[in-house]
Amino acid sequence: MPKFSRRNFIQSAMVLSASALVTPTLQAQTNETLSFIHVTDSHMDFADVESVQAIELMVSYINKNYKNLDFVLFGGDNYNNNVEDNKDAVLFKYIVDKLHCPYYIVRGNKESSPTTKLKSILSKDFENIFLQDKDLLTNNKDWLIQKKGYMVLGLDSCIEHQNNGRYTPDTLEFAESVLKKKQPTIILNHHPYTNYWKGTEAKDIKKYVLTNTKETQQRLFKYPNLLLTLSGHKHIDSVSKINNTTVIVTRGFVRPLDLDMYPMRYVEIQGDAIQEKIIYTT
Repeated sequence: MPKFSRRNFIQSAMVLSASALVTPTLQAQTNETLSFIHVTDSHMDFADVESVQAIELMVSYINKNYKNLDFVLFGGDNYNNNVEDNKDAVLFKYIVDKLHCPYYIVRGNKESSPTTKLKSILSKDFENIFLQDKDLLTNNKDWLIQKKGYMVLGLDSCIEHQNNGRYTPDTLEFAESVLKKKQPTIILNHHPYTNYWKGTEAKDIKKYVLTNTKETQQRLFKYPNLLLTLSGHKHIDSVSKINNTTVIVTRGFVRPLDLDMYPMRYVEIQGDAIQEKIIYTT
């Protein structure tokens, strides 16, 4: 069974008790509009001044142009994790803490695969640095946040020291426990669920597609209240469907269209209606 963190024990009880009052009709659960920005694969590098400036630009752009956001979601490979003593993680947090709204974050393969023998960030460090928000209900490296009647799940799809990804049995169980509450749900993770770029090399597909995607789709995508998933990793943009779920892979922030035009995705959801568009920092 999923093991909730002790600091969120009371909150988890509130989640479970409140769920009994929720009706199965999505429109009946929330009439508010949820708005947020998805940023993934920013690959901030402590030694690359331009990459740091890009994160600063992203924060200032959001603060200036999207003042009514509910939150920002960071989808992994947020920094390159290649320096000692967690310096890049600390710097990334220092910058994004300046956002005017809350932000929530999952790991990518960069965070789970340090590229140096020096002390770089691993899973427990990531939790201690980024998963201490008092409103988060945590389950190891997975988390849940509730906003305006929507359940937002951050699922860790990383395998330590590997580029490819997989959901653990505990992660799948945690996700199903939330989806069974019948509230409209969004999933944020790093590895995409399909070979949406239509690659032909098995090695490439193994690296980028969630390795247990078949089981995941059978277990999670059967729930009609799973409205949206957000992934990254491949850096190539895609919007598609699995069953009735909108499946988005957002273009990597690290791939600017032109100078200072770094891509992100703006999303609005009301009931089960989703509107989304790619936006750029300038």
